[in-house]
Amino acid sequence: MAASWLVLLALCLLLPLLLLGGWKRWRRRRAARHVVAVVLGDVGRSPRMQYHALSLAMHGFSVTLLGFCDSKPHDELLQNNRIQIVGLTELPSLAAGPRVFQYGVKVVFQAVYLLWKLMWREPGDYIFLQNPPGLPSIAVCWFVGCLCGSKLVIDWHNYGYSIMGLVHGPNHPLVLLAKWYERFFGRLSHLNLCVTNAMREDLAENWRIRAVTVYDKPASFFKETPLDLQHRLFVKLGGTHSPFRARSEPEDPATERSAFTERYAGSGLVTRLRERPALLVSSTSWTEDEDFSILLAALEKFEQLILDGHNLPSLVCVITGKGPLREYYSRLIQQKCFHHVQVCTPWLEAEDYPLLLGSADLGVCLHTSSSGLDLPMKVVDMFGCCLPVCAVNFKCLHELVKHEENGLVFEDSEELAAQLQMLFSNFPDPAGKLNQFRKNLRESEQLRWDESWVRTVLPLVMDT
Repeated sequence: MAASWLVLLALCLLLPLLLLGGWKRWRRRRAARHVVAVVLGDVGRSPRMQYHALSLAMHGFSVTLLGFCDSKPHDELLQNNRIQIVGLTELPSLAAGPRVFQYGVKVVFQAVYLLWKLMWREPGDYIFLQNPPGLPSIAVCWFVGCLCGSKLVIDWHNYGYSIMGLVHGPNHPLVLLAKWYERFFGRLSHLNLCVTNAMREDLAENWRIRAVTVYDKPASFFKETPLDLQHRLFVKLGGTHSPFRARSEPEDPATERSAFTERYAGSGLVTRLRERPALLVSSTSWTEDEDFSILLAALEKFEQLILDGHNLPSLVCVITGKGPLREYYSRLIQQKCFHHVQVCTPWLEAEDYPLLLGSADLGVCLHTSSSGLDLPMKVVDMFGCCLPVCAVNFKCLHELVKHEENGLVFEDSEELAAQLQMLFSNFPDPAGKLNQFRKNLRESEQLRWDESWVRTVLPLVMDT
C-alpha cells in the first residue's frame, strides 16, 4: 500500500515539471498539416487507426501515432516516411490494495504518462483518438488540445463503459462513473466519427453528440489470395501448426504438399488436393463479447454428422488472435475428442492474416458487441477477400451482413451447425451456396477504405 501511495506522490510531483518542460513546445507554431493519432492499446491490433494514419499520410499530412507496440503493424505503416510511431509503455498491475484502488492508480499513471508523451511531441492540427479505450485518454487529449490549439477528433468504435459492464455488471459504480466520464468529455470534442448509423443515432439521441458514420472498409491488401501464395502460406504455417501439414506423402518425393495444395517440382504448378479438408477461419480478441463455446458446440455436431455418414469434408478451423480468454478456450479445445475436425489458434503476422482470409472457404464471426452498436471489422476484412461469413446475430448486424446474400446469420450453435452442414455438403461444390455467396461478393463492387475515407473524413479535416 505504501508503495502505491509513493507512485501517486511521484506522479503529482512530476506533473508541474512536465508542464514547465513542455511549455516551449506548446508555444511553438503547430506544424502545418500534422496529425497526432492516439490509441491507448496495441497499434498492431488497431487496424482502423493504422488506416487513418495511412490515409492522412497519403493526402499530405505527417502523422505521429502513439500506442502500445505489442504486435507488428502493417509494413505499409512502418515503411511510410510521413508516419512516426511512438511506443507507449503499459503500467504493470499493482499487487497492493483493493482492485478499485489499483485501477485508480493505473488511470492516474496513464493520464500523466500520456500527457508527458503528448507534450513532448510536435503539436498537430488534429488529435485523432480511438475510443475505447477512452479512460483517461479523452480527457488528456482534450486538455492537450486546449493548450496547443489542436482539434480533438474522437473515433467511436464502441462505448468503453459497456465493455467494462461485461466484467463488472452494468450497475457497478466504476461502470456508471466511466459512462458519465465518456459522455461528459465526449461532448468536448471538435469532430466525432463512428462505425455504424445505429451508433450515430444513439450518440445524438442519448449523449447529444453529433457524429459522422465512417463504416469500416477493407484495405487494398484484403483480397483473394492466388493459389501459389496460398500454397506458400500453408507450407509456412505447417512448420508450426500440424493441421496445415499434408495427410499423406506424394508419390514424387520432389513434390511439395500441404494439407490443401501441392506444388509439382518440375513445372512449379500448384493445384488443390482433390480430397482436401475445408478451411474455416475466425479471428478474435478473445474477450467476453465473443462466445466461442457456440462454435465449439457446432463443430462437435459437424463431427457427429460426418460419423453418421453425411457427405461432408474434414474441417480445419483456424482461430487467430490474442486476448485474455485465449488460454481458457485453448484448454476447452484440447479437451475435445475430434477425429475429422482440427482446431488451431495461431497468432499471425500482419502480412499473413489477409493471405489466410483470402485462402479460406468460410469465415465465422461470434462478435456480439457489448453495446449492440458496433460492427465486427473481421467481417469487413473477410468480405474484402470475397470470403462468405456465418455471423451470430445482434442489433445492428444487418448494416453489414445480408442474410442469404453475402453470408448467413445464426442465433445459436444448432443453427450454426445446420449452416455448416448445408454450406459444406458435397464440398467443393461449384454450384453450391458457398460459391454463390462468393460470386455475390465479387460482383458487389465494395468500396475500399481509401475510397470511403476520401468521401467521408477528408472533407472534414480539410474544411476545418
